Amino acid sequence: MTEEWTGGIVTDRSGDGPPVVEEWRSVSVPGRPAAFADEGPIAYRTTFADPRSDATERALLELCGAYDRATIWLNGTRLATHDPHFVPVHLEFEPEPENELIVVCERPESFAGIYETDAVPTGVGTPGIWWGVAIESRPATFLRRFEARPRPEASTDTAKTANAAAESTAGDVTTDGAGAAIDVTLEIDAGRAIDDAVTLSVRPEGFRGGASMERLPVAATAGERTTVSKTIPIRQPSLWWPREYGPQSRYTIQATLGGDTLERTVGLRTVKRDADGLLVNGRRVRARGFTRLPGGDPREDVDRAVEANATVLLARAHVPPHALYEACNEAGLLVWQDLPACGHELPVERGAELAAAIADEYGRHPSLAMYGVWDRPTDPFVEPLGSGLLSRLRFRYRAWRTSVDHGPADEVTDAFPDDRPVVATTGVPGTGADAANLALGWQYLAADDIDWLLDTYPSLGDLVGGFGAGSLVDDDADPAAVAGLDAALLERRTTDAEGSQREQARTLKTVAEGLRRRGCGVLAASTIRDTATGGGMGVHTVDGEPKPAAEAIAQSFEPVQAVLDGPARSGTIGITLCNDTDDALEAIVGWQAGENTDTERVSVDPFETAAAGSARIPADAERVVLEVGIADRRIRNQYYL
Repeated sequence: MTEEWTGGIVTDRSGDGPPVVEEWRSVSVPGRPAAFADEGPIAYRTTFADPRSDATERALLELCGAYDRATIWLNGTRLATHDPHFVPVHLEFEPEPENELIVVCERPESFAGIYETDAVPTGVGTPGIWWGVAIESRPATFLRRFEARPRPEASTDTAKTANAAAESTAGDVTTDGAGAAIDVTLEIDAGRAIDDAVTLSVRPEGFRGGASMERLPVAATAGERTTVSKTIPIRQPSLWWPREYGPQSRYTIQATLGGDTLERTVGLRTVKRDADGLLVNGRRVRARGFTRLPGGDPREDVDRAVEANATVLLARAHVPPHALYEACNEAGLLVWQDLPACGHELPVERGAELAAAIADEYGRHPSLAMYGVWDRPTDPFVEPLGSGLLSRLRFRYRAWRTSVDHGPADEVTDAFPDDRPVVATTGVPGTGADAANLALGWQYLAADDIDWLLDTYPSLGDLVGGFGAGSLVDDDADPAAVAGLDAALLERRTTDAEGSQREQARTLKTVAEGLRRRGCGVLAASTIRDTATGGGMGVHTVDGEPKPAAEAIAQSFEPVQAVLDGPARSGTIGITLCNDTDDALEAIVGWQAGENTDTERVSVDPFETAAAGSARIPADAERVVLEVGIADRRIRNQYYL
């Protein structure tokens, strides 16, 4: 099809025909045209030739990411109206030799999620075809729909699984002794009568293992659509694990009918949540990572998270493309997937529909570990608080007087399948949320108050869906013009780019390490990348350049790390060794501050912390360096005074 598209603001759609656009402009598809950032609905138009090589073939249109409600017109006739955008639309049509396609995209009436907040620039939520469009020819009889659902058996011997995974290396087969299966469902659209079989082949991805092949009989009369299904047993399954805990084994299932072929890739794993965090395949894992906002290349964001020693990404209040999940599947990152729900209102019926759609569309991805329903239903700290005793008292009062009706979120929670944990609400202290969003050192109190906060409200340290501070990229940036950055909060702490980045790094490091010392099972820092030029809450700029906070939190997120027990300042301060692995460790922990230095041998149990002595920091020290020695590895952590 042609690569030439035009777009325009719809001025009239009252008639039965295509919408009226007064001015068409050249645009890029897929994309979010900046010229239409504050507008909507937006129409997109292109022309294309008949994609078929002969009249026996069939023409299909696929739209991916047509945000959020799309009405499709072909040659003056309306083909369909479709939502939500994250579910692809597939339409068959009768082509002319030359064809005109018009797609009208408009914003959702509810559940705009992060796109209706100031966390992202207005243009990020521009109605458009965000992810892709394809027009193709298919055989007269073709595979219209192909679903592959992994099904780890409930009788899995988790202890044996854990031992096998711990002893395996990437590429080794991990068996659990109980078997597993992949449920396959195919819809065949028979343009001609058929009495044949679909060939199903299964091949390993990311590990050494044997392939298999099955044949699934199918019979249908001309013009009939028929659905067939089969359960493919996986007798020696290799399980998918998060990075640091085992290999990312996956299975690709290929379905072939005549000359038509489709593929799906899945992984076998189970996820549960208890009071201490997540259990994957029956084993404890610690999830450390970042929130992620829309915009940017998903695979590059995954690479940045891996470089920062993350094991989880939280897709905050939006639904990303499959490309993010595919990258996480390969890298071993867990995904905490939110509904696009922010703010005071949560329509239950629509929320339940979207919950079911997300689970159906993305449920095959092994990286999808947890769902979230409602993000920040209210915020009693819109008026910021400083630090000190009086601010702590005011903080407690605001938290005490805050109330949220969690009923709607609980109802939407029930719409998700029970194969993954669901977090009903993520909110600030005082909202009674299942997961906490913390703004220490930014919106209220000081980052150093993390221990006081967790002593006062212990449950806030169980599951954390956001913490951090903002920064500028350069001194010429206007904080008030930077999306996702509260200029008033920034100016309370510093007004220059270098100072803001230094404070951002210190805040993130202090809070992250405070949470790790308390054994937080899941924590996500805000955020992996800015969404606008000039600055933001990200540890990388919008162009992907690392800020000082990227290195600082990468050190804090090391699976085994020594951390200070409080702010780095002159005097004597304790050291804690954190162990996020499932191995008991013997380590040498050393420290250096100015001319002072010392070491201590420390034993630490799996997923535990242990006291590792104290550092004596002289008044003239410029930095403190901690080092952990395990076998032949040295892990450093650094603090600037």
